[in-house]
Amino acid sequence: MPMKGMRTVFFKSWSPSRTPPPPSPLRITFSESLMDENIEMAQSIITKWDSNSDSSSSCNLASLFSPENRHEAKQYLNSVKYLQQAMQYLASQDPASENLVAALNLMQTAMKRLGREFYKILKSNRDHLDPESISSHSRSASMSRSSMSDFEDESECDLRHENDSILEVERASMAAMADLRVIADCMISAGYAKECAKIYKTIRKSIIDEALFHLGVERFTLFQLQKMDWEVLEVRIKIWLKAVKVAVKTLFYGERILCDQVFSTSGMRESCFSEISREGALSLFAFAENVAKCKKTPEKIFRILDLYEAISDLWPEIEYIFTSVSTSSVRQTAVNALIKLGEAVRTVLKEFETVIQKETSKSPVAGGGVHPLTRYVMNYLTLLTDYSEILPDIVVDWPLTVSSPLPASYFGSLNADEAITSPLSMRLAWLILVTLCKLDGKAELYKDVALSYLFLANNLQYVVGKVRESNLRFLLGEDWIAKHEVIIQRHAGNCERMGWSKVLESLPEDPSAKIPLDQVKDHFRRFNTAFEETYNKQSSWIIPDPELRDRIKVSVERRIAPVYKEFYEKHGGARLRRQTWNESIVLFTPEDLGNYLSDVFRGVEVRGAFRPIQVEVGEVGARRSLVPKITCLF
Repeated sequence: MPMKGMRTVFFKSWSPSRTPPPPSPLRITFSESLMDENIEMAQSIITKWDSNSDSSSSCNLASLFSPENRHEAKQYLNSVKYLQQAMQYLASQDPASENLVAALNLMQTAMKRLGREFYKILKSNRDHLDPESISSHSRSASMSRSSMSDFEDESECDLRHENDSILEVERASMAAMADLRVIADCMISAGYAKECAKIYKTIRKSIIDEALFHLGVERFTLFQLQKMDWEVLEVRIKIWLKAVKVAVKTLFYGERILCDQVFSTSGMRESCFSEISREGALSLFAFAENVAKCKKTPEKIFRILDLYEAISDLWPEIEYIFTSVSTSSVRQTAVNALIKLGEAVRTVLKEFETVIQKETSKSPVAGGGVHPLTRYVMNYLTLLTDYSEILPDIVVDWPLTVSSPLPASYFGSLNADEAITSPLSMRLAWLILVTLCKLDGKAELYKDVALSYLFLANNLQYVVGKVRESNLRFLLGEDWIAKHEVIIQRHAGNCERMGWSKVLESLPEDPSAKIPLDQVKDHFRRFNTAFEETYNKQSSWIIPDPELRDRIKVSVERRIAPVYKEFYEKHGGARLRRQTWNESIVLFTPEDLGNYLSDVFRGVEVRGAFRPIQVEVGEVGARRSLVPKITCLF
């Protein structure tokens, strides 16, 4: 008979709606004979490996898919395929045939055996099929070749010809996946997909759940998280941050690869992966979403940002791993977590601004130093800039609205925000401005106007310094820094002018002009008093920034020293030597001024008064040998 004719007889379908024409006796005999041979061949090898057969008891201890039985395993799979073809033919001829019933029973026996083999491979190769091993070598170039079964095409798929650089554990993993795939293909094609999937999901889900437990991922309700002390919750967040990276990049990714390999030729891979991973993944991302719903305070923002950053960084993997409709709830939970975390960050930033505005301390900082509020705000904002990659996404749709224009007392005609365009930069610049406004009010607590300006200069210098040394520099820009440095110079100039005005006023307008001796004495006395008073006062003032301190000292010395030196040289020598008195008139030489000025703005207090120099003939202008003893206040 021609081959074409034989294929027609073999594969012709039977329809109960009509009676097929009676075939010739020769064709019936040949087809039935061929089917009988297929069934007999399948029965021989299936019965041999049947665990319920007494004759096969010696085979039960061995695996059909062990290295020494690879040839029989291939025969076993082929026999199942031929048995399936025979069943299809018999069903088309006589659905009540005894041979069909026998073939069906034989097929059930084969599926039980393959199910046990499938289970055994999954269990015995648990270490080789762990998600970390799979995810690590799945990216190798050999993955596409090694994932093929040596039951399909030995010329292309024989695992013995794999690259020698592949580790043995990877070889074992690849071989196990190949065996699982051919078994799954066989069971699914035979109509036993449900049984195959049940075995797979039972084992692999337990692995996922166990791995998440060892990573420290626990299921907490929103109520439980809200009742936790912040210290306890922060520990849980730190554990979660470490766990989520491993869970996504290794655990779920590895399981995704394994499902894709085992069920590569069927539509079951998505449903299997979904049932295995969905519960654990939902619990994982629900934790972050629930944390975002807990009570929010400024110090919590950094952990909230850590959660946001972790999910944001992992989003490409999340989208790839949970790409199907059946796992869309996982993607949606991750998205919801990002949304809620972003809202929490905006709420905390608003609360932070409120905290600044409501700061009510009434005690001035000793010496006009940096206020704790300034340190708190700038350290806070500096830490925020560590998240400058994700913060723009959070504040991009959060416009800055203010109830009043920016205070002109700080910026004058300068528009401090003209170079700031990004929402994040504007938000940070606004928080700094709110802080400076608050400090402006605190400067009024000082009775000495010069000290008020020094306080403003110190705090703005601290702000600018923090901006310079952090990522704030890139967010606010060089123009912002330059404009605020101008304001620092203005504050410093006002401090010098008002703080040393009495000293300068004690000297004549024209120090070289000829004036009566009584006026000379009066000027020296007034200068001594003014200088001593100013020195004692400003020695307890503080300028923490060394550059600003030196700049102000040099400026003060340039204001006073030349005028005093000219007056001293003109009137402090010969005219006084011609007089005799018991009262000390000249306490300072021009050189002394620089020594005394070196002590100011260091936050120290002078103990005791100046010890006057006894002016005698030939000793006028003698340098003081002793400097007043000083004691640090801090």
